[in-house]
Amino acid sequence: MAGMGKFDTRELKAYHKRLKEMNEALPAFRIECIKELAARLLAKVISRTPVGPTGDLRRGWTIGDIVKSGNTYQVEIINAVDYALYVEYGHRTPDHSGWVEGRFMLTVSEEELERELPSFLERKHQEFMSRYLG
Repeated sequence: MAGMGKFDTRELKAYHKRLKEMNEALPAFRIECIKELAARLLAKVISRTPVGPTGDLRRGWTIGDIVKSGNTYQVEIINAVDYALYVEYGHRTPDHSGWVEGRFMLTVSEEELERELPSFLERKHQEFMSRYLG
């Protein structure tokens, strides 16, 4: 039976090493993406929030902790100001004779970010892949 000749596996081993490194870096990459998305959403919602006489509502926005549950990651954008919900969705006037429309500062910001999501993820994915696979 004839021999198969020489076979150089150095490149294959190097490729395997890069794939392993990429796999190990994946959880941190996901967190990085989530943090950036949360920061983008926070910036959008703050700019849409009315200042009001005190500025408390606009200053009240914060980003919560990132929580992983199974294969799902969650992060909350929070405004602890007691009247934030009423400004977001609307409310009756104090004398109950009319309605003040909501500003939907978080709702509109989420919808806008959702439209931007595919291009954002594509760019981040390409950056991540090029870090490890060139």
